[in-house]
Amino acid sequence: MTASIDATFWHPFTQMKGWKAEAAPMIESGEGVWLTDTEGRRYLDGTSSLWCNVHGHRHPEIDAAVRSQLDRVAHTTTLGLSHSPAEELARRLIQIAPRPFPLERGRGALSRVFYSDSGSTAVEVALKMAFQYWQQAPDACPSRTAFVSLEDAYHGDTVGSVSVGGIDLFHSLYRPLLFDSYKIAPGDGEGLADVLFHHGDEIAAVVVEPAVQGAAGIKLQPPGFLRTARELCDRHGVFLICDEVATGFGRTGRMFACEHEGVVPDFLCIGKGLSGGYLPLAATLTTERVYEGFLGEHEDLRTFFHGHTYTANPLACAAALASLDVFERERTLERLGLKIALFGQLLRSLVEPLPHVAEVRRLGFMCGIELAADPARGLAYQPGLRMGHEVTLEARSRGAIVRPLGDVVVLMPPLSITPDELEELVEITADSIAAATEQAATGETYLRAA
Repeated sequence: MTASIDATFWHPFTQMKGWKAEAAPMIESGEGVWLTDTEGRRYLDGTSSLWCNVHGHRHPEIDAAVRSQLDRVAHTTTLGLSHSPAEELARRLIQIAPRPFPLERGRGALSRVFYSDSGSTAVEVALKMAFQYWQQAPDACPSRTAFVSLEDAYHGDTVGSVSVGGIDLFHSLYRPLLFDSYKIAPGDGEGLADVLFHHGDEIAAVVVEPAVQGAAGIKLQPPGFLRTARELCDRHGVFLICDEVATGFGRTGRMFACEHEGVVPDFLCIGKGLSGGYLPLAATLTTERVYEGFLGEHEDLRTFFHGHTYTANPLACAAALASLDVFERERTLERLGLKIALFGQLLRSLVEPLPHVAEVRRLGFMCGIELAADPARGLAYQPGLRMGHEVTLEARSRGAIVRPLGDVVVLMPPLSITPDELEELVEITADSIAAATEQAATGETYLRAA
């Protein structure tokens, strides 16, 4: 069965006119890092099913946890009620969250968990919490209504998260719907200092993707920038929101990317790998200071008026708890270091030497391979060639699922991938890049200035 048989399903981030003509796989099942389609073909899951699968498909412990929860209850509202998986998961998340040093529960520690259902809504929650805090908390400052975010940022697709985004391809069309935010170049500590110096009393929060800007093409921030952002936010009394939806749960080699620089944000937004890649679940972690800013009598109207029907869904929470158990039992992060090193060696030997690879950007298991028609002269491919997509098709024919961001081929395999599987994935990617770029190397008509 191929995708062209049924045109009813409108797919995300997909131009359906072209997609209908492709024989896209219909995935039937998965096991470990492999996906199998309805015709029995197997594919390495080179993108962790959009950056969320952590321990592989059909992990027995996570499967068992979800089945066990089904024997109890599949869903119950958390508006006025609670349930054990949500309460336990909140405690576990606080235990693994970045911690201040010296270790103490208080102003700087993350101590409260607000659940939502996607990375976009986790960021939306943080934005609304930060805004509302400054309107009503004991140290209220109603002038703090603006936000600072990075150019090329991606924080999701709801209106608030789009407002602090910075990728024109995704966001510019919706400009009339959005609120403005101050934009600075990624890694520009001086630019951030300047904005906060001149507009600090207007700023509710600074929003960043720590260490890696994922949807921008796996762009790495210079070491020290996150620490600088934290210090500047403290100096000007501004909240720091860290969007770890993509970078969290081991993707960069640490549980959270903030840990690379010893930074504890005021809001930590998590999703994707939170449930091990099983079910939609996200969370916004924040501090006791923020939480207390919403406490009051009913008539004070300090309540955070935000929620979702499936907030803290018990099945998703059960999957997330099992995933955290697997992290501990399988020593996932401890064992990841050797695979990260192997990943780098394979990329250096098989991918970087290819003539149309302009740059390989990587941190941990997050990798972006930028393609160019002529890297030496800074000439990129014409957009109509869809070179990244052509690589995707070549990889698919060779037994791997990868997905590009424009002409950046992204590799982000599950953390559970074995060394042999990792080698196979990188070999397929290299062969696919070589095949796709060789077919296009027919002359200057395919070039444009990068």
